Amino acid sequence: MDKHALIVGCSDGIGLGVARVLLRDGCLVTGVSRSPSALAHERYEHAVFDVTAPDYATSLSALVGRRGPVDVCVYCAGIGKLFADAGLAADPRVLQVNLVGAAITAEVVIPPMLQAGAGHFVGLSSLADAFASRDAPSYAASKAGLSSYLVGLALALRGRGVYVTNVRFGFVDTKMARSPVRPFMISVERAADVVKTALRRRPIQLTYPKRMALLVWLVARAQAVSVWRS
Repeated sequence: MDKHALIVGCSDGIGLGVARVLLRDGCLVTGVSRSPSALAHERYEHAVFDVTAPDYATSLSALVGRRGPVDVCVYCAGIGKLFADAGLAADPRVLQVNLVGAAITAEVVIPPMLQAGAGHFVGLSSLADAFASRDAPSYAASKAGLSSYLVGLALALRGRGVYVTNVRFGFVDTKMARSPVRPFMISVERAADVVKTALRRRPIQLTYPKRMALLVWLVARAQAVSVWRS
């Protein structure tokens, strides 16, 4: 796989797992995150950028210009705060990182893909997009927005050679999995393999695991009934 992959949010967690998988497949990989990366490889370069910084788009454009055209971009950046811990103070940043940062990244990398008539943009969303969360309202809202944006973008770009995929995970064994109950949780390595599958098959949406999706659907359905009756 002789491609240039840009991974945003890859100093740890799923992003780091995806970087390792793509390096094993022979990709040139450029990583971007708020923190330095310990990953060392002759085909890997890491840049420390904050997706919420005013100069993020400019910095990313310069990086891509130097490293070369991006064939694949995987947006893994994501944060979440429990409402009980942070109240409303953390909500703007959660929305900026999880949703706005993805849109800014797309703004930088997709136009050159369209010009080339080829490319793939993947965003990591969550099954939390299916219902309103009293424990982490900004996280659920940001993922709902991200899923809607990615699917809409995929439909808009259909037929122009550029693919967009929305990957919806349940619980993954990372620092983000803070719930006391984490049914059907998967490893980072399994999540990275799922992303690799998305890159190979290029679906508009990929949801994993299916058992968790069914559980979330039942919860969302019960919540919708409760809201309707209130």
